[in-house]
Amino acid sequence: MGKIKEVELNDGLKIPSVGFGTYKLNGTHGVEVIKSAIDMGYRLIDTAFNYENEGAVGEAVRQSSVSRDKLLITSKLPGRHHSYKQAIATIQESLFRAGLDYYDLYLIHWPNPRMNLYVEAWQALIELKKQGLIRSIGVCNFVPEYIEQLIKETGIVPSINQIELHPYFNQREERIWDAEHKITTESWSPLGRGNSILKEKSIDKIAKSHKKTVSQVILRWHLQLGAIPIPKASSGQHQCENIDIFDFELSEEEMKIICELTRESGRNNNQDPRTYEEF
Repeated sequence: MGKIKEVELNDGLKIPSVGFGTYKLNGTHGVEVIKSAIDMGYRLIDTAFNYENEGAVGEAVRQSSVSRDKLLITSKLPGRHHSYKQAIATIQESLFRAGLDYYDLYLIHWPNPRMNLYVEAWQALIELKKQGLIRSIGVCNFVPEYIEQLIKETGIVPSINQIELHPYFNQREERIWDAEHKITTESWSPLGRGNSILKEKSIDKIAKSHKKTVSQVILRWHLQLGAIPIPKASSGQHQCENIDIFDFELSEEEMKIICELTRESGRNNNQDPRTYEEF
């Protein structure tokens, strides 16, 4: 199994090119699973205030065999706390929950455009980065016009845009726009989370030709798109499998076959950032 390669963000922070998702990993079981992932080799761990497991992530960090300075922990600001003062207090609370001195990455979870407070939230992230509580700041689920608004109001470009991205929804236009603005794309639900991607015959054929699993091929596809996937896996076998993707490469034709699986309505839960609100 090859070492996880790194990606350099636009602010100079280097992060692993594959992370570990922790959605619904809570309590003692969550701690054990996250600790297992760290021990397996994951160094980029993704949580959120609304996952209600920042405490489990922090405990896994403390129990793991890896020192804190070798790990990169991400959390996210919920929509109900976008106003500046609330955002400041929530991020401080987020650190208290985890028992951490700082987050390596902190993201605005959703833009919530009807509330129209995402610029205030962004200003709070900028301030807490200045204070040293966050090393790098970014967004999730932002479309170009919302990112342009952040840049126009503050002059600060997000380091990351974490978006729903999988073969049924490949986000080509968003990825191109982000890359043109030196924003790294991160993929949530990279393996589709419950849809039928893992049963796609065309991907299975590609997987067999490389003697890899369908999951490994899809995660390799993300890497070659220039995106950072953050798969979740509870079993040690799948955790290991999901980072064993650096010893093969997909051809242009194979990449095209997977990209052509995309659908106009390919989102898993119809969560369009222009209309969806998360609190």
